[in-house]
Amino acid sequence: MAKIEISRVAEILKKHKISPALLREIVEELNSITQPSADDDIKPPAPKKQFVVLLSDPAGQLPRQDLTGWVVQIPENASPHSTADRIFKGAYDFNASKRGQLLPVKSVGEALESGSAKYFKESELWVKTKTPVAVVVTDNVLPKDEFKVEKVDRRRKNGSDEE
Repeated sequence: MAKIEISRVAEILKKHKISPALLREIVEELNSITQPSADDDIKPPAPKKQFVVLLSDPAGQLPRQDLTGWVVQIPENASPHSTADRIFKGAYDFNASKRGQLLPVKSVGEALESGSAKYFKESELWVKTKTPVAVVVTDNVLPKDEFKVEKVDRRRKNGSDEE
């Protein structure tokens, strides 16, 4: 069905010499019909999410090896320990689909890389990185001896200590 602006309809009706009162009534009715209703625009609020980094550590040697992992997001009120179960559910759903039966995923990495987002969305998991990213391990301590930092007081002019 073709869409036409109400102003064009009004011009056409004027051209055919319709009375102004009838023209105004028709245009007002068309405007009221085309106004979006308030109920159509209301969406449920988006669920709050938290980030979880899923590490790929098949050997179990976390600090000594170069690590890779994926970044996924789950609902804010969900336990981070449920992340693996959510991935498994999404992978099982993908393998049950037509595409998954042709090319089933056999690992978590394959599931996150080739699995479609709609299968993970059903289990409330949002994959942020499809390819693994590097993970850097730190001891969370800032070294104090290696970097010598001079404190500069910029409030004093010319570096003088006169008071």
